Amino acid sequence: MHATNKPFNIDKRLVYEAYKAVKSNRGAAGVDEQSIEQFEADLSGNLYKIWNRMSSGTYFPPPVRAVSIPKKSGGERILGVPTVADRVAQMVVKQVIEPILDPIFLADSCGYRPNKSALDAVEATRKRCWKHDWVLEFDIKGLFDNIDHELLLRAVRKHITCKWALLYIERWLKASMVKEDGTTIERSRGTPQGGVVSPILANLFMHYTFDLWMARTHPDLPWCRYADDGLVHCRTEREAEALKAELQVRLADCRLEMHPTKTKIVYCRDRNRKGKHPNVKFDFLGYCFRPRPVRNSRDNSLFCGFNPAVSSSAMKAMRQTIRDLNLRRQTQLSLQEIARMINPLLRGWIAYYGRYAPSALYPLLRYVNQTLVAWAMRKFKRFKRHKVQASQFLQRLATECVDIFVHWQIGMTGVFA
Repeated sequence: MHATNKPFNIDKRLVYEAYKAVKSNRGAAGVDEQSIEQFEADLSGNLYKIWNRMSSGTYFPPPVRAVSIPKKSGGERILGVPTVADRVAQMVVKQVIEPILDPIFLADSCGYRPNKSALDAVEATRKRCWKHDWVLEFDIKGLFDNIDHELLLRAVRKHITCKWALLYIERWLKASMVKEDGTTIERSRGTPQGGVVSPILANLFMHYTFDLWMARTHPDLPWCRYADDGLVHCRTEREAEALKAELQVRLADCRLEMHPTKTKIVYCRDRNRKGKHPNVKFDFLGYCFRPRPVRNSRDNSLFCGFNPAVSSSAMKAMRQTIRDLNLRRQTQLSLQEIARMINPLLRGWIAYYGRYAPSALYPLLRYVNQTLVAWAMRKFKRFKRHKVQASQFLQRLATECVDIFVHWQIGMTGVFA
């Protein structure tokens, strides 16, 4: 299992475990257009090549493929998609460095970490908004594209002593990017968003840029960060304004820039906090935090609370995902086959966005039901131009066969019109 004539002693089983992790994450093909299925056609040979080259120090990563994806807030984000083989190689290094780096990260750094989730960040933020009047919501402009290599490698070398891991991290940082038109871009900064090791490297960079800086300079102000999105809870508006100015300088010192339009100061207005302020809501990790009516469990009365629920941008993105499946025209499929297509999506959305204010998801689930009505009207001749009958048919089916769709199981069986 161990090489005796190689410069670097890398266990072959580590490469195999890395492949299994990459396979479970799926992902698109890189510049070589090789899919995971094609990679598996000669699995042992491909894994041996990765192990042999990494062990001998001759592994050089191929360019990453640039893929544009739309942002929820508008515009596009560029992902750098490595080849399948390169993802396996990166996973080998990630499995070595993550057990070393993750324990040094602070508790309120929640992004891309084992045993941490976005819902942990949402829950912490929810509770802190009740205790603090003001929030500084900040966003870093193009974090993954602008990380300074010199500063990052200084942090990596402080904690990682494995020579081959250091060698390949440096090579991945310098790997070029091939755009959709075939143009090759040489990179002198950043770590491709889409790379396997990029999230943990970005976390390490932000650990020194923001997390430790906050712990050192403002130990009394609670904060939460998920990759490049972060929040700091403040006691007064003046304190939030001062912190914003300080953070802007700190980011500039670390060769980063605060996003000018996504960074704002928000007043957490509720029944005990009065007055008019320009910003009384913010979006964080797909949730919108704002003043909402809350029912008192003691006397059933309503009062104003500052709480999270699924954001309008997240709702729009989910509706678009359903729309892109073109279910209305999938008349060659049975209802059970459609359920197999969308149940994994619905299950994930309900588990995540249904944690807080689950009723806010109902418009999306109604939209799914209405899409099923449109499908039934195309599928069955007897329902053509008879929407009411199609709705009644599905409503009856949802009552009798509630297990077909995930959202029917939680009570969304009565709204099809």
